[in-house]
Amino acid sequence: MKNLFILLILILAAVALWGCSSSQNANGPAPQSPSPSAPSGRTLFATNCAGCHGVNGEGQPNWHIRNADGSLPAPPLNGDGHTWHHSDGLLYRIVRDGGAEFAVPGYKTVMPALGETLSHQEIVAVLTYVKSLWEGKTSRGISISESQAFASQQDPFPQQ
Repeated sequence: MKNLFILLILILAAVALWGCSSSQNANGPAPQSPSPSAPSGRTLFATNCAGCHGVNGEGQPNWHIRNADGSLPAPPLNGDGHTWHHSDGLLYRIVRDGGAEFAVPGYKTVMPALGETLSHQEIVAVLTYVKSLWEGKTSRGISISESQAFASQQDPFPQQ
């Protein structure tokens, strides 16, 4: 019964968000469009992320089981993992600062910081591409894109 109540609340929240759309993006102001010569999010993903996260964002095998060195393999970014549980702001910080975002005792990561490699707009472009991989996917009957957008209301992409 408790799970049904939580599901109902989530559905009502998603409907309310959808019905309250305006010219402003639900995650804050829309990112500026890249210049025509700027690489696309897909290209930036292929260059900077696919080596670990897979060409289609499928992640590494057994991504939830620690390696011998204590680090976790790269998770799927295509909606099959937990990435969509995180807000835009947190995803941005993870890409910019690497796994150091989760600097807690005993946590080991191999996720590099890309903030010196990618500009603000490029990080947003990569994450926008990653989020496009979630289209049509659901979890427990709820759109993961809508669920992630709801989480991002409180922690949107940072302003440049």
